[in-house]
Amino acid sequence: MATIEFLLNGTLTQCHVPPDTSILTLLRDHLGMTGTKEGCASGDCGACTVTIKSDKEPHVMSLNACITPAHQLHGQHLITVEGLAAKGELHPAQRAMVECHGSQCGFCTPGIVMSLFTLYTNQQQRPAPLTPERLEAALGGNLCRCTGYRPIRDAALGMQNSPWDTPQWFDASLSNSPSLSLPDADTNDSAFFAQPTTLGELTALRRRHPSARLVAGATDLWLENTQRLAQLSQLIDVTQVDELRHTEEATFNGQPGWWIGAGVTYSQLEPLLEAHYPAFAHLLHRLGSQQVRNRGTLGGNIANASPIGDTPPVLLALDAWVELANQDGTRQLPLCDFFLDYKKTALAVDEVVSRIFIPRLVDHAMLKVWKLSKRREDDISAVLGAFHYRVSDGVMQDVRIAFGGMAAIPKRANKAEAALAGQPITKEGFQAAQRALAEEFQPMSDVRGSQQYRQQVAANLLERLYLSLSAPTQEVMLHAYAH
Repeated sequence: MATIEFLLNGTLTQCHVPPDTSILTLLRDHLGMTGTKEGCASGDCGACTVTIKSDKEPHVMSLNACITPAHQLHGQHLITVEGLAAKGELHPAQRAMVECHGSQCGFCTPGIVMSLFTLYTNQQQRPAPLTPERLEAALGGNLCRCTGYRPIRDAALGMQNSPWDTPQWFDASLSNSPSLSLPDADTNDSAFFAQPTTLGELTALRRRHPSARLVAGATDLWLENTQRLAQLSQLIDVTQVDELRHTEEATFNGQPGWWIGAGVTYSQLEPLLEAHYPAFAHLLHRLGSQQVRNRGTLGGNIANASPIGDTPPVLLALDAWVELANQDGTRQLPLCDFFLDYKKTALAVDEVVSRIFIPRLVDHAMLKVWKLSKRREDDISAVLGAFHYRVSDGVMQDVRIAFGGMAAIPKRANKAEAALAGQPITKEGFQAAQRALAEEFQPMSDVRGSQQYRQQVAANLLERLYLSLSAPTQEVMLHAYAH
């Protein structure tokens, strides 16, 4: 079993734990650090929030300790609520929570303090206006049943002007820590956590261990352990594979766009999306909390092949491609050919998703993304619709429509597209598209919505698109951040 070596509040720490140990379990059960709490064990409540400081990132980031593999701490600096007070003085986040009465029962408080600490530290490093959107993003992953949030928001606003006597250990580094050793070729039946650093190492491991699970952000995979109590005994971590961590502007199949490494997180992807795909960027704020966006990856959301994953419908509407790699090389295929059936993809047993190509929007092309879920944010979709189109001389062109939650896979609405393509914007045309939609989708009923509800919602989203195009200067529905 590999030795994890990391800094814990500035102290060099080494541990030997099973592959499916979470950071939360490591802290509480193995190290006796009980300040970090377990609430939901699924990455929803934020009670277990901790902060990571990495030499590879320009800023600190918050994450959910309950669904993050402990072995991914190797070479990192973990900061918990126990480390914030220095020389008997509380951190400004802690002091502000006290002064603003931001804590009542106190169970969620350590996680909230860590989210505030992350916000404070990044704000000190790169000052920027603390807008309602930024504050909401920083605290959106922390639930509190007691306070009503106002005093917590007051604490966040009040802590910014208070200095912090940064402890000497804060800037400590483990940059020379040796890499986790990779399993030998004959360890097929033993437990291991492998952390390759190159695509070659990753594909070699994948071929040798086809039954091992690939892990990146673990925001979905780890629920098998915490919710289903399944053992994850063989894990191959892709987060340190250099080729999977980059974004590259390129031309592919004659189209300009970007290759996105499968290991690029949502938080890292956000600036690109804000600049070129605002509707996609806005979706990220509803995809999950800041803790989840700091961990989840575009490649993981695709490879997971969930019919209610948020990003695949958008990528389908953008006509994205996916690159698959094994030891013999790479191959590219349209994303619409990647999803075959429920949780079944075109990946061979020895292949991994290496990159995703997103074409640039051509002039006058539009992208709309609308998500329906029980909660506004940090919730799984009931239905998600993505709409790409271009209007030329009043006629719909380049129409691509995709839905999540409407079939066993994320799926293009080909018949509805055909009903709109080359047609003027008319009520009759959109009604024809709605009828076509009813013919090609027969969604399932589950706890998030009945079949009838989903069919009606999908038709209503087409109606919303029609109303938006008919009256482009009017707001059809309130923006999610309208207050």
